[in-house]
Amino acid sequence: MKWIDVFPIAEALYDKFPNIDPKKIRFTDLYNWVLELDDFSDVENRSGEKILEAIQAAWIKEAT
Repeated sequence: MKWIDVFPIAEALYDKFPNIDPKKIRFTDLYNWVLELDDFSDVENRSGEKILEAIQAAWIKEAT
């Protein structure tokens, strides 16, 4: 997965952290959790606040 794969990342995070409320996460944690995903293979510094917001929104949607 790459940073632009917002929905697959959100699905993977939902599966890996089922007890985490994505509405209450910090972007620093989200950033690190994405980097730790097994299928993630993009350059670390290619993300930004907008990408993290999109991932968080997709995760919230996945969790509901």
